[in-house]
Amino acid sequence: MILSLVEHAGGSPEESSLEALTLARELATATEAALEAVAFGTEATALGEELGEYGVETVHCVADERLDTYAPEAWAESVAQLLDATDPEAVVAPGTDRGQEVLAHVGAKCDLPMAANCLDVEVGEVYELSRQRWGGSLVEHARLDSNPKLLTAAAHEFSPETAISTAETTVQPFEPTLDESAFRVSVDRVEESDETGVSLGEARVVVGGGRGVGGPEDYDKLETLADSLGGTVGASRAAVNEGWRPHDDQIGQTGTKISPDLYVACGISGAVQHMVGCKGADNILAINTDPEAAIMQKADYAVVGDLHEVVPELNDALGDGG
Repeated sequence: MILSLVEHAGGSPEESSLEALTLARELATATEAALEAVAFGTEATALGEELGEYGVETVHCVADERLDTYAPEAWAESVAQLLDATDPEAVVAPGTDRGQEVLAHVGAKCDLPMAANCLDVEVGEVYELSRQRWGGSLVEHARLDSNPKLLTAAAHEFSPETAISTAETTVQPFEPTLDESAFRVSVDRVEESDETGVSLGEARVVVGGGRGVGGPEDYDKLETLADSLGGTVGASRAAVNEGWRPHDDQIGQTGTKISPDLYVACGISGAVQHMVGCKGADNILAINTDPEAAIMQKADYAVVGDLHEVVPELNDALGDGG
């Protein structure tokens, strides 16, 4: 059996978890094993129908009220106890902060190695795999030899795909034995962002601005372009460091990793750390006055010009229905 950790919001699986499920189903198919999932919180009982579309046969619902909010040690202890009860061949988690943290705790508790940010996995008695290192700037080829095998799916590297046939999914409650020491670290409160609209990580179109934008007031034209394209605005670390945009808008190794259909990079040089964050984009359009800028060499489309002239022209054309 292949077990996949599913993160969800109100009983709806996160995109990153569907990516991990797609990898988990590939492993299940290759090993002729069943695909099962584990999810936390009382609302996890609503996941059965949607996860069935991804081939999940059983959802192990850890419905302890104390686990409705994130508690890394408690989640990991629950997964460790589930491993003892079900004996899976492998456990796959999404490449999110939580997925990485929980599986790392599981590895520590069970004395098992963990392979993070996997890009490709070849099954066998020993798994041969490739994975991202150094924020995705290099790919490492590795071997994973343990029972079970713990791995996370690199973010935005697997497109969520439903199964050929929908599984008849059973939701089973799982009740771990947890003492209060497992809750030493837990979420105290959740503060809603003031930002509205689609989030940066989920946007299909992102318009990014760097130091070349010139100042916070000049992001208005980028906002207009993003609105016209049905997208959202991001920024380079340089622009965030200047205080022009909030950290939530930062694209890069220490910010958000994006995978839109189109990324329009305006006045961004293309530092390695930034490219790590946007390499998941299907298409990159770079607008820069410097034809030798790193991002111009890596872009699918490049416009050599002043963004303060090019972007308003685009806005005018889109405003006219062009």
